[in-house]
Amino acid sequence: MAPCCDKLYTCRLCHDNKEDHQLDRFKVKEVQCVNCEKIQHAQKFCEECSTLFGEYYCSICHLFDKDKKQYHCESCGICRIGPKEDFFHCLKCNLCLAINLQGNHKCIENVSRQNCPICLEDIHTSRVVAHVLPCGHLLHRTCYEEMLKEGYRCPLCMHSALDMSRYWRQLDDEIAQTPMPSEYQNMTVDILCNDCNGRSTVQFHILGMKCNICDSYNTAQAGGCRISLDQQ
Repeated sequence: MAPCCDKLYTCRLCHDNKEDHQLDRFKVKEVQCVNCEKIQHAQKFCEECSTLFGEYYCSICHLFDKDKKQYHCESCGICRIGPKEDFFHCLKCNLCLAINLQGNHKCIENVSRQNCPICLEDIHTSRVVAHVLPCGHLLHRTCYEEMLKEGYRCPLCMHSALDMSRYWRQLDDEIAQTPMPSEYQNMTVDILCNDCNGRSTVQFHILGMKCNICDSYNTAQAGGCRISLDQQ
């Protein structure tokens, strides 16, 4: 029973799709049994016919679901799909993350409270798993997979979204086999690296400019091209 409009809905998503407002799941007090139609306090079993409303039931979120090893995270404030021992709650990111990321990810304060930069929809309460990029930003896993079809950089900070070292080595070989015309061979350019944020001056090449600090080709030109003075 939706307390906001006193209407019966199968789930909060059905309610939100039909109404012009969102259901506050935490304020739900009553449910109706689909078998005997008795309206009663929200609970796991029907008090009239003992029908099981859900293999998993959370008395805080009022979530009824099949058993997916769910657990309620008090810090997140909602239920997460587990098992619980495979996750930990990062207090700074304010989100439950896979246990293999504990001490092995870049924290951004309250990053889960930001919308996904791809689809612009909520991440914290989404049913789609969040993917943590090396820079610490979050995307929906599905949005991340779609992004990789078009590019490799975080849409927020332009940092490489995955390990590109193998591709950089391939680019080294391509550049070595593709010399620039003689009028460009002594030309240098200032670049800014999106991966290490370092600045360097490198030889201009149409295929890419390699950062002198971290060897990344994820760089952007930070000044005009010029002929090296010692080679004029």
